[in-house]
Amino acid sequence: MSTFAHRAAVTPAMDGHWVSTWGAMPQLTEPDNMPPAPFAEDGLVFADSTLRQTVRTSIGGRQTRLRFSNAFGGTALPITRIAVALPVGGRAGVGGIRPATSRPVTFHGRPGVVIPAGALAVSDPLDFELGPRSNVTVTVHLAEGQAGDAVTSHPGSRTTSYLVRGDHVDDADLPGAARTDHWYLLSGLEVWAGHTTAAAVIVGDSLTDGRGSTVNGNDRWPDRLADRLHARPGGGEVAIVNQAAGGNRVLDDGLGPNALSRLDRDVFAQSGVRWQVVFEGVNDIGTAAASEAAQRKVAGDLIAAYDQMILRAHAQGIRIYGATLTPIGGNESYDDPGGHREAARQAVNRWIRTSGRFDAVIDFDEAARDPADPRRLMPAYDVGDHLHLTPAGYRALADAVPLDLFRDAPLPWGFAFG
Repeated sequence: MSTFAHRAAVTPAMDGHWVSTWGAMPQLTEPDNMPPAPFAEDGLVFADSTLRQTVRTSIGGRQTRLRFSNAFGGTALPITRIAVALPVGGRAGVGGIRPATSRPVTFHGRPGVVIPAGALAVSDPLDFELGPRSNVTVTVHLAEGQAGDAVTSHPGSRTTSYLVRGDHVDDADLPGAARTDHWYLLSGLEVWAGHTTAAAVIVGDSLTDGRGSTVNGNDRWPDRLADRLHARPGGGEVAIVNQAAGGNRVLDDGLGPNALSRLDRDVFAQSGVRWQVVFEGVNDIGTAAASEAAQRKVAGDLIAAYDQMILRAHAQGIRIYGATLTPIGGNESYDDPGGHREAARQAVNRWIRTSGRFDAVIDFDEAARDPADPRRLMPAYDVGDHLHLTPAGYRALADAVPLDLFRDAPLPWGFAFG
């Protein structure tokens, strides 16, 4: 007799494919970003805990499925049960749901799943309609919790999550819940869409992760880009997937693994990817020594790394666009009196603009810099540290992206040859 659970009958709503509508780059959770007490104990995390989180779609769909990551967990991750629902008022970062919309999530027909260390679990398809640019709530109960002190998360959520003891998956609200502005375990949301629908994945650092944006405001530049795309005819067929993390670097591990090492997981393994945007490198420049030799080397290494990204994206049939690095003038950590890091930034930007290697260039430097002092950010766009942007600055970045880059078009002859 088969021991496999019965799988609920969910049939495709159309002839199509899965497309990622939201994602968050998985990271090993640092001590300061662990769940608040008592949900992180010595050697055990999320014991008998309910975790409620909201995420924002980019495109909509009538059917969906979820991705949960244990990429950085040191032990198996046993999830007891999960439900999706629409949040109260359709808002991000709220603890309440509309109970009538709640639907259980299954894995091979089972209410829970055990995800091995380092692995990913994708749920069964679910008849659950999501609108474009709408918030959805995912509630998880972990009866046993995860053994050990390593847990997978995305600290830079800029969205409030809720934690309570016990199984409260079906509760309309979570009064008295602990709050934390991080995402845990959940790494992706997909919708079943027509064949002309596709995703653009953005590889970046805190400038894409949204440091300086509004908590629960969804006003990072990728969010604003999704708004712009969906305001044009046919724009609802382009998903924007933000795979950035604060402190991330291209060449070396920092906060999260280096960008070159995470392409397979964070870009190529995403569903329905047709475009990739690279906006990363300022942390490599800023953490290299402030000498002429060190900065000449890091600029050359970054250019070589971008070329590797281009080769690998093209091999997957993905168009890849390069974004110029925004100003760092005046930043206490990254700017240097000799101007060596600024020289490296200019060298990298010159290559992005003129080499012809990227399929297109997005000039964020031009969009964000102060015309009176191009080494610095426009004052209205500067959050105060002369590196990160205000919501107005992130809107300016989004407005600088040519929307025609995301039109469905055949790849040119010899595209992947190199």
